Amino acid sequence: MATSSPEGGAASAHGLAAWKFSEPESRLTPELLVAEVRDTIDQLNGRPDSTGRCLAAVDVFLADRTEENRAAARAAFLAVPESQRRYSLGDMDSKDWPLRALVAGPGGGRTYLSFDGTVTQEDCDRALAYFEERARWRAERATPVPANGPATPHAPAVQLHHSFPTQLVDDPGKLGLRHDYPAPITVADTDYPSVTHAYWALSVADPETRHAIAAAKTAAAARTLAAEAPRREGWEHARTAVMTSLLRAKYDQHPELAEVLLATAGATVIYDDMNSAFWGDDGRRRPRP
Repeated sequence: MATSSPEGGAASAHGLAAWKFSEPESRLTPELLVAEVRDTIDQLNGRPDSTGRCLAAVDVFLADRTEENRAAARAAFLAVPESQRRYSLGDMDSKDWPLRALVAGPGGGRTYLSFDGTVTQEDCDRALAYFEERARWRAERATPVPANGPATPHAPAVQLHHSFPTQLVDDPGKLGLRHDYPAPITVADTDYPSVTHAYWALSVADPETRHAIAAAKTAAAARTLAAEAPRREGWEHARTAVMTSLLRAKYDQHPELAEVLLATAGATVIYDDMNSAFWGDDGRRRPRP
């Protein structure tokens, strides 16, 4: 696969034909190619790709038809590589027209195709009818069983959404699994207000800065102080081991939170952190602690 073809470049179709390019044009940009590769990596790892995430957002909108959910579905649709959007529904007849109409909404303009006009209420009603019929058909379709028996079910993913917890509560639920949840821990005779405080304190080289980070009022403040200080030598190689030890300390010292973690069973825990490209969910699943 290539994003461009040289003038006069030779090509063939498996011995059936051969030709040379003249004034070649390609709609596949390097950015689109990278996006398609990213989707393929998700598929090979058994994760929803951009199309799967789009259809999941559409399902959320269909279940609760608010404009906020429509906007989320639209954003998820436009996150699908443009080269893949037309086939998002796997429908060679309708293509992605129902999706374009649904996410645009009544009075909405084009999503990405130049020939899209203003979406009418009738268009939206047709799109909704399409998805209702699609749901009925999928529900009635017999589930295929592999010849060697049914596939082993996988536990659903657990998303730890970004939040700003500031104090301990009696029943935090999955919020208590976040690194910045204020569950104090003691590590090497030093007290930290949260795992995040400890992580960033241990990341810096200067002892005084480390002390200031540990005493920061919030996890966000601890992160800010650390961002302004030099990292300790070899931190990029040590950080995963440090985080593992801190999480072990957290769940050893807070058994009620350990019960919350155990209740996730075999689910994949996806950590959502808009401030961290390393620990946050940016399209990749992070390992469990």
